[in-house]
Amino acid sequence: MELKNFIKSLSIMHLFLLGGLIIFTVWVILQINTFNTSTNGQGPFLYAVPVFAMLGYFGSQWIFKKMTSKIKMDIKFEEKLKKYQSALHLKYALIEMPAFIGLFAYYNTGNALPLVISICLLAYLAVQRPNKDNIINSIPLTPDEKNQIQNT
Repeated sequence: MELKNFIKSLSIMHLFLLGGLIIFTVWVILQINTFNTSTNGQGPFLYAVPVFAMLGYFGSQWIFKKMTSKIKMDIKFEEKLKKYQSALHLKYALIEMPAFIGLFAYYNTGNALPLVISICLLAYLAVQRPNKDNIINSIPLTPDEKNQIQNT
């Protein structure tokens, strides 16, 4: 596995997830075209979206740290990268799912709260772009592996 292609594929995957969420957000905003801030008669969506958002945000961090902490120093470099990639995919999914739920809630209710939460999750997903420093800081690497990543 070539490291440069690995980082490039992670970046492309992140870009497509982010792009899809942005396109869906714009589509939902254009469809509704109004903002309602009333909390009366909104049903369970108004309460479920913040809960799902918090679970997604904190859960993504917790599961990512848990999965990357299980990576052993003595396994092959390629195995470390595969485990990191799996952890990153799950992290992105846990951020993206509540954002889609919030957009769905906004589409059905017109209430701006789920939209704002979804946009915040979208921004958080945007700053989670994979890069060399994140790889180095997230998984246990030997000095040779760190040099290999930095020189890519």
